[in-house]
Amino acid sequence: MHSMNGIRVFTFGLFILLGCGRTSVSGQLSYSISEEVNPGTSVGNIAKDLNLGVHELETRMFQIVTGARKKHFEVNLKTGVLFVNDRIDREELCAKATKCTVSVEAVLNAPLKLYRLDINIIDVNDNYPSFTSDSQNIEMAESTLPGTKFLVLSAYDADVGKNDISTYKLSASDHFSLSVSKGEKVSAELILQKPLDREKQSVVRLTLTAVDGGTPAKSGTSQLIINVLDINDNVPIFAQSLYKSSIAENTPLGASVITVTATDSDEGPNGEISYSLSSKDQDHILDIFDIDEQTGLLTVKGKLDFEEHPAFEIRVQASDRGSPPMTSQCKVLIEVMDLNDNAPEISVTTLINTIKEDAKLGTAIALVSVVDKDGGKNGIVHCSMKNETPFKLETNYKNYYSLVVDGQLDRETDSYYNVTIIARDDGEPALMSTKEFTVYVSDVNDNSPQFSEPVFNVYLKENTPVGMVLKRVSAFDADIDQNAQVSYSVIESKSNLQLLAMVNINSETGDITSLQSFNYEEIKTFQFKVQATDSGVPSLSSNVTVNIFILDENDNNPTILAPYSEHGSVNSETIPYSAEAGYFVAKIRAVDADSGYNALLSYHLSEPKGNNLFRIGTNTGEIKTKRRMSDNDLKTHPLVVLVSDNGEPSLSATVSIEVMVVESTTDVQTQFRHVPIKEDSFSDLNLYLLIAIVSVAVIFLLSLISLIAVRCHRTDGTFSRYSAPMITTHPDGSWSYSKATQQYDVCFSSDTLKSDVVVFPAPFPPADAELISINGGDTFTRTQTLPNKEKVRT
Repeated sequence: MHSMNGIRVFTFGLFILLGCGRTSVSGQLSYSISEEVNPGTSVGNIAKDLNLGVHELETRMFQIVTGARKKHFEVNLKTGVLFVNDRIDREELCAKATKCTVSVEAVLNAPLKLYRLDINIIDVNDNYPSFTSDSQNIEMAESTLPGTKFLVLSAYDADVGKNDISTYKLSASDHFSLSVSKGEKVSAELILQKPLDREKQSVVRLTLTAVDGGTPAKSGTSQLIINVLDINDNVPIFAQSLYKSSIAENTPLGASVITVTATDSDEGPNGEISYSLSSKDQDHILDIFDIDEQTGLLTVKGKLDFEEHPAFEIRVQASDRGSPPMTSQCKVLIEVMDLNDNAPEISVTTLINTIKEDAKLGTAIALVSVVDKDGGKNGIVHCSMKNETPFKLETNYKNYYSLVVDGQLDRETDSYYNVTIIARDDGEPALMSTKEFTVYVSDVNDNSPQFSEPVFNVYLKENTPVGMVLKRVSAFDADIDQNAQVSYSVIESKSNLQLLAMVNINSETGDITSLQSFNYEEIKTFQFKVQATDSGVPSLSSNVTVNIFILDENDNNPTILAPYSEHGSVNSETIPYSAEAGYFVAKIRAVDADSGYNALLSYHLSEPKGNNLFRIGTNTGEIKTKRRMSDNDLKTHPLVVLVSDNGEPSLSATVSIEVMVVESTTDVQTQFRHVPIKEDSFSDLNLYLLIAIVSVAVIFLLSLISLIAVRCHRTDGTFSRYSAPMITTHPDGSWSYSKATQQYDVCFSSDTLKSDVVVFPAPFPPADAELISINGGDTFTRTQTLPNKEKVRT
């Protein structure tokens, strides 16, 4: 396939059109390119030919506009090269037209300039000549004189120019030769060179080859089957070899066109002539015209349309009634006269889908082109707008317009406009057509996202799995489209770098997920800010505070403190046989790393069946005798103490103690205490207890002061509903700490050598109500109401 890449521009014209109060400069470029070249083949450097810098193509929104047709060409905005975008088939575009030109428009904005590009499509030899029939039957009388010509079926080649059919060839024959006529159309006639003798050869078979002028040449063949008949030796002769006539399009069916006449020198049936239209290569003509067999009158049979066929070349055949019949042909040229029967066709190519409400006057929105298939004044078209809109039409050049902004746009008043364009021709009567389309007005980004709540509080149980969704934050943007698309992020700062490893937020949904499992014993609360940003240019954003509160879970077993060890080993204690009821045996101490009710411990004692000698304080862990010893009691008593917390489910630990009964008090020894002796000075144990109590008191006071300071300086009001704490001393020596609806009791044991301070803190401040009280005995009561506004995350 011959390819002509990048054939230089051969025409560049500039002309100035004045219209609607402003000047529009336009130009025309011409290029040439071969058909069937590969997509991407360069046609020419349009930037260079228009004297434009390559950078201007993108900044000025350079584009190729083809209307509703296939986009065969495109421009590389990086290099300025006009290249082939789609397969080019000249035969599909222009059929048999001698010159094939594809016209497209090039548009530049800021300021608006339009250029007409005429690309001449050069034909290549890509089609083979073909006959409508593989074989042709010709009947020929044996008396036919040498030199007689017979019209044969012409071949058709979709190519044009030199690639069209250039000649015909005939296979070798003693009787026939071929005469090739090269006029407007190459045709061939079979010439009898030597008289036929039916008795020697009744059928002659020849091969007719049609050859085009391409390089290399292509060809097609058809078989000629010549049946030799006998005797009618005169052919009809037409009065004229060429007839001409004209007729208006849309002429009614049955109207007369022209009469052809022929004579035959023979007599009788051999001289009787009948007329017909040749069926060779004239299928569309047979659908439109008919001829009277007897008179030769040509009449209209189908619809005449100037836009489809401005002229017809008809071959009329005259045949006698001899045996065999003899025929001859003539040509009839019919010119179709145009009528104003086509309304203008309006094509709208939008340059932008939507127009911003702050668009400047003169901004181009769409290109409008009008085409009328009629000719002469019937094809002259005038274009206007029907309804009142803030837009107007500006003339670019003949039948090409630009729709531009002509007034202030306000999306809040009108978010779209229905535009109606009217096109009217100058025919009589004039024909009119309309085209309606919608111009949408887009919003500008003037609203920032707003969160659904001023602050988000999340209550999360400890030990939740990693990746759990803690909270979904959402924000609404009053804008539309891209300006209303909100993305979420955690605001980074030097103070919250550690938080970035703890939580993550989905930028699209606002889902806050955990990046680690939280331990209440390590962290109880943290805070960060989430930013919602829209996708406008420039973008707008807003922030919201997210508070994460970790709630305690019962995930720690009680731990037995020294000197006793947990289950697995036996601890020994001794008591005298003379011990009275209520005699102090031992005290079990245990701690729980949890807090609140999960750290509230209770002690339970298990004795051998039938033995009911000991009891244990449920809250104190003190083991005492219930009664005096008897002779029936065993000397050794194995005890198992179960320490359980108050969580759900409850966790526990056990310790085994073997109590041995001795006869004398001097033999009584214990692992953790001596017989009480009144001393004026403190023992080491009392000193440690005093230090512990003072330390707890100092920590408590510091925490209280910090809480009050935070309460006074807090700006977001998240914890404003908690009132100042209050400490109350009771007559029995216990303390009560309350804050708003929370109350804590601090209990001391007065009947042992060591006093224990037991503090029951709340799981977390947001709890609406909590009350713990320890009664005078070994029981306790508790009431608690969980938060009712936020669901706890588990």
